Amino acid sequence: MTSFTLRVGARSDRGLVRPLNEDSLLLGDGIFGVCDGMGGHEAGEVASRMCAHILKEAYDDAAHRPTSALVASYLRSADDAIRTAIHARGGTTVSGLALVTTDAETAATGADSTAGEADLQWCVFNVGDSRTYRVTPSGALAQITRDHSQVQELVALGQLTQEQAAVHPRRHVITRALGAGDAAEADLWNLPVVAGERFLVCSDGLSGEVHEETIAEVLSQHADPQQAADRLILLAIESGGRDNISVVVVDVLEDSTAD
Repeated sequence: MTSFTLRVGARSDRGLVRPLNEDSLLLGDGIFGVCDGMGGHEAGEVASRMCAHILKEAYDDAAHRPTSALVASYLRSADDAIRTAIHARGGTTVSGLALVTTDAETAATGADSTAGEADLQWCVFNVGDSRTYRVTPSGALAQITRDHSQVQELVALGQLTQEQAAVHPRRHVITRALGAGDAAEADLWNLPVVAGERFLVCSDGLSGEVHEETIAEVLSQHADPQQAADRLILLAIESGGRDNISVVVVDVLEDSTAD
């Protein structure tokens, strides 16, 4: 597509059980995500906050839209910085999406791109079990990311169904996180920018409490992304609110003011 605008709604809530909100929202100028921290003595809170800050600062401070490879380097920098700061006592998941350029020369040299928005695509990134979903204009909800968790590995091996994984006692045990243990490699996906699409990024405080069918219904019923985010948070709380809950809803709209 040649011209578009973005509309974003976001909210984070401590929930009903946890004493602290260890989630952080990542809301930049073209980069959006959720960081779900973990670890004792406030290490999770520090890890998620550092992750959101480092990614936002690196993205927003770039002279031009970065490439997917540069986004991957931002994630590695966050991983290293968090590990150094908290001495691997905790870590954070991160999931989200960023507008990136397909023109490596523009990103590397700062030269002007003649193609402009035609050169842009989404880079979806993920470490851990926070999730990024895509909602098509038909209302279908599809998970783009793949959880880095013990139960997801069992699903991939055919030893568990998705339904069994959703209630498994070790469903919250993740196998990858920024700042925890060894270096964590992020998974990346590149997608075209399409008008009419909606994206949902959430921590497992939503996906672990509210069925995907209900999430899809809410996203279809609420055209305003902030209203959709607020409603999803409320549903997670009404379902028990056993974890921190964070939601980002991103709408891609055709720019009606463009020539």
